Amino acid sequence: MTKILIVDDEARIRDMIRKYAVHEGFETDEAGTGFEAVEKCLANQYDLVIMDVMMPELDGFSAVRDIRREKPDLPFIMLSALGEEYDRVHGFDVGVDDYVVKPFSSRELMMRIHAILKRCRASANAHDILKTGGMVIDFSARTVEIDGERVQLSPKEYELLAYLAKNAGIALTREQLLENVWGYDFFGDDRTLDTHIKLLRKNLKDYAKCIVTLRGVGYRFEK
Repeated sequence: MTKILIVDDEARIRDMIRKYAVHEGFETDEAGTGFEAVEKCLANQYDLVIMDVMMPELDGFSAVRDIRREKPDLPFIMLSALGEEYDRVHGFDVGVDDYVVKPFSSRELMMRIHAILKRCRASANAHDILKTGGMVIDFSARTVEIDGERVQLSPKEYELLAYLAKNAGIALTREQLLENVWGYDFFGDDRTLDTHIKLLRKNLKDYAKCIVTLRGVGYRFEK
């Protein structure tokens, strides 16, 4: 059974998410602080973590960063009352897969959970490798290496790169990328895509040139 950790300092919110998650067939666990979330993630196996940002002692951003050191492929959905672009960018930069602003629809949250889990399982079943120059993308291991060195990408950055690379040479619209990488009818603005492209290019260094901007259309991956 898929197991989800729900992290929020408000018991009311944890209880609401838990009821919907159980209804969807998920097994759940809970944590009320960032420190408790880190301890539980390091001691247990979860398929996904729902993490609140504003918590006492250790905030959600710091908790995600600590957990990522030991479990780099564990997917996260961040919950926050903060809606500013800086906060979204910071969340994606530490490795968050999705960002949901409070107040939120529980149904929408469940849709996002299903979409992320579906993508993770699909990636785990892939068994091919793409090489372009000194960059190697291993779709089975979900790893990227440049000149023999492992590149640290967030799960969302990897999924975006993988989708672009698997469709190399094809012009992909912004709508296609949002639909296929985020996996649901996107509710936010498309600056989310631009933010991830910017972070991805930064991590790819010299190979950032493989991701070509098509003005007014979207992006294309070129080997």
